[in-house]
Amino acid sequence: MVFSSLFFVFVFFILNYAAQAMCSSIKGKNIVMLLFSLVFYAWGGPKYLLLLCGMTAICWFFAVLIDYIEDAHAKKILLIITCAATLSLLGYFKYATFLLENIQGLTGFPAMIPEIVLPIGISFYTFQLLSYVADVYRGEVRAQKRYWVLLFYASLFHQCIAGPIVRYQDVEYDILHRRISLYDTSRGITRFSIGLAKKALLANSCAVLADSLLPLDADKLATASGFAVFLGGLCYMLQIYLDFSAYSDMAIGMGLMEGFHYLENFNYPYTSDSITDFWRRWHISLGSFFRDYVYIPLGGNRCSKGRQVFNLCAVWFLTGLWHGASWNYVLWGLYFLVFLLLEKFVWKFSKESTGIFSLLRRGYAMIVVYFGWFLFRFEDLGMLGTAMKNLFGGSPAGFFDTASAMSLKNNCFFLILAILACFPLAPALGRGLTALGRNIAGVAKVNGVLSVLIPPMLVLVSLLALVGNSYNPFLYFQF
Repeated sequence: MVFSSLFFVFVFFILNYAAQAMCSSIKGKNIVMLLFSLVFYAWGGPKYLLLLCGMTAICWFFAVLIDYIEDAHAKKILLIITCAATLSLLGYFKYATFLLENIQGLTGFPAMIPEIVLPIGISFYTFQLLSYVADVYRGEVRAQKRYWVLLFYASLFHQCIAGPIVRYQDVEYDILHRRISLYDTSRGITRFSIGLAKKALLANSCAVLADSLLPLDADKLATASGFAVFLGGLCYMLQIYLDFSAYSDMAIGMGLMEGFHYLENFNYPYTSDSITDFWRRWHISLGSFFRDYVYIPLGGNRCSKGRQVFNLCAVWFLTGLWHGASWNYVLWGLYFLVFLLLEKFVWKFSKESTGIFSLLRRGYAMIVVYFGWFLFRFEDLGMLGTAMKNLFGGSPAGFFDTASAMSLKNNCFFLILAILACFPLAPALGRGLTALGRNIAGVAKVNGVLSVLIPPMLVLVSLLALVGNSYNPFLYFQF
């Protein structure tokens, strides 16, 4: 079940919202939400619900022990045991096949490699549970004594499948004491409708274009022109941001409607003026997780330059590997590491740069990100090489071809709209209208009418686009 499905919008979420509204106590609302969350997760494979419950039980049990005992050495041992147990389960389901394939390639053993299905959302809820246990160990949060409440936190259907990665300490108050206000409900409806439109109207169409221009079929890719590869890469760059940020928008919006205040996960990353800035804006919850639970514990910046380089290498190797069990994701992480190291130790960009230099920095950042998404798209490194060869003039079809030129002509206005959606133009316009409305009554009325009409209009147009749409899954469901 996905947020952008008709069943979810018209049946599941409405039933969930109504059932919670009928409960007067927070405990009742939480039990209802837990039941709906378990049904939501089990929709994609009931047997993997046992895995989610089991990993939560491990973290719940050891966190209670860590919180109870006073011996620092024993606490650390229990933390190590918890991390080893949960990461072993994640490693088995996500990386066992990858590891065996590499061993087989080197030694010829084993003869048969088992097919292990990746449970949906396992990377996200594993990191959430690990952050909870680590925070209990640090004394930043008390252990939750009730198992079902921790399971509720881990399985919240708003974000357990594809993020944002939510820390227990950030939502503990909302879980135990939340209140639903009309203001938050209004904000939530608007945010959800924006995310739904971003997914249904923009991301899905970008996906269709990317798949046709930059195909994942080796034979078709080999005959793609250089311009088709270039345009397909642009469409994929737009798709992956619009798709993932749309999921986060919908998760944050649903949370607000039901009393949860999730932190932002994207901050217009395609406006960045460096790769460092890009990674402060892209998938913020993942970046902050690796910063707080890997980089800083390894020593962070409080050590020699050599050790800082090692710490960054560890973080970006793990960041790449987190995204998938394939070497292209590792290379993708290390690719960004190179530019981050250059910016940290060599180039040292000035934060006050303006004018042409600022534009050049933004152009540099987007070029680096653009080529990075090629690494992300192709798990087959041979296909990656083919795409790069064709992009730089090695295609048998040449650089320009009629089909890709016609595709650009037919979709130029759509692509302009998709690009504009990557910039904070709508929020700026909203702030401008609000500021004018303080002094001009007519503008205030127009702004009020628009704030009421736009969300249902976006939902209606999105639902019309979703009817019969052949592409609708979220990209990050595979991670």
